[in-house]
Amino acid sequence: MEQEFEERESDIKESIQRFERMLAGTEIQFFDLDVYEQMVEHYMEEGNLDNAMKACEAGLDNFPYSLELMLDKAQLLANSGKFEESLELLDKASLYNPNDLDIQYMLGSVLNLSGNYEQSVQVLEAMLEAADEKDDIYFQIGQSYQNWGKYEQAVDNYKKSIQHNINNENSLYELAFCLDVMGELENSLEYYQQLIDRDPYSHNAWYNIGIAYSKLNRFEEAANAYDYATLIKDDFASAYFNLGNTYMNLGQFAKAEEAYISTLKYEEPTPETYCYLGASLEKQHRHAEAITKYREAVRLDNLWDEGYFGIGSCLSDIDKWHEAIPFLRKAIKLNDQNAEYWLVLAETEYKLGNSISSIEAFEKATELDPASAEIYLQWSLVMFDQGNFVRANEIVQMGIDELPREADLYYRAAIYLIHSGYYREALVNLEAALTLNYDRHVVLFDFFPDLEKQKALYKIIEQYRKA
Repeated sequence: MEQEFEERESDIKESIQRFERMLAGTEIQFFDLDVYEQMVEHYMEEGNLDNAMKACEAGLDNFPYSLELMLDKAQLLANSGKFEESLELLDKASLYNPNDLDIQYMLGSVLNLSGNYEQSVQVLEAMLEAADEKDDIYFQIGQSYQNWGKYEQAVDNYKKSIQHNINNENSLYELAFCLDVMGELENSLEYYQQLIDRDPYSHNAWYNIGIAYSKLNRFEEAANAYDYATLIKDDFASAYFNLGNTYMNLGQFAKAEEAYISTLKYEEPTPETYCYLGASLEKQHRHAEAITKYREAVRLDNLWDEGYFGIGSCLSDIDKWHEAIPFLRKAIKLNDQNAEYWLVLAETEYKLGNSISSIEAFEKATELDPASAEIYLQWSLVMFDQGNFVRANEIVQMGIDELPREADLYYRAAIYLIHSGYYREALVNLEAALTLNYDRHVVLFDFFPDLEKQKALYKIIEQYRKA
């Protein structure tokens, strides 16, 4: 069996080489119909749509009534936005193959892609009575309604698809998306539980209730669901990946590392997975190992900005600031709209004593993400370390203007104002901070190692608590 597969692989490679010599004009070749079909499939899988179209057209020149090649060409035309040509070809195909369900299905799909949603639904619904496997048809109807913006009807059809096939992954995924858009995920949990009750060994049912829990930030329950999915299907790479993300959200970084390693075991390595694995190691302060994973990401895709950032972030954390700068700037060159990249660059430039570059990077980070408290806290801390307490307070006040409910900003303002000698203003900010989040008052004591000052602050805090 394996030998037959290898022989077929060898034959198609040889046919492709012959076909490409023909395209180059060096030879005239003739191929059987099944070879043309295999070549089209090969090129489509590779994403080489130009050669796929050439193989289609060459095949149709020799086999003008081939339904498979007409459908492939219709799909390629639609993918290129040539919807009218695609629909004309499907009309022609239906003349030779009246009532063929594959043609009707493709017609419904192309009408959907071209924005003719109502026609698409009509064509697809007309197929349902004659079709043996209805789940894919209901899925495609759901797609048409979803693109039409009619999410309730889309949800109804995705559920019908799942009723016919509980393991229709596309329907399960799009159902979760639509429910999320509609704000109905919480109410949908009972539905997902019913799917599990119907088939407790459906890895897809467990996986999708995990997605619902994840979107609702119920990470413990999400982790349990993804874990069940991997127990049922031990090579379920997507479930391992989501399980890793969930453990990251729970702060369980060693478990996240294990899940990402399992992901790599059961699917082709991707730069994304290597970056997530690197992040789980970085969170465990295993910086050297994290750097190797980030380097793997960059090796797979030398334009993967997250990989360069990960390397730079790790190098900065272990005080290799000079080495970190080129990687951070490379990440920013590839993606200059990520505020976190600018923030880490700002902190690293400051540690190197490059005040102007540091301030410029902080300003850019704030411009990109004005709703990030972390940026104001880190930027103001730089000013505080330099003894510029007034400027530190000004920066925090900028943050308070953007985030008037963020307690940490008020606490920090109180700290800077006390150091500046503005005690009345400090007290106003301290009272606001205590109102918003009393428990966070512990951050004050890191900035006042002097016990007498700590006692004075504690007395104020206690009075406020009693009040």
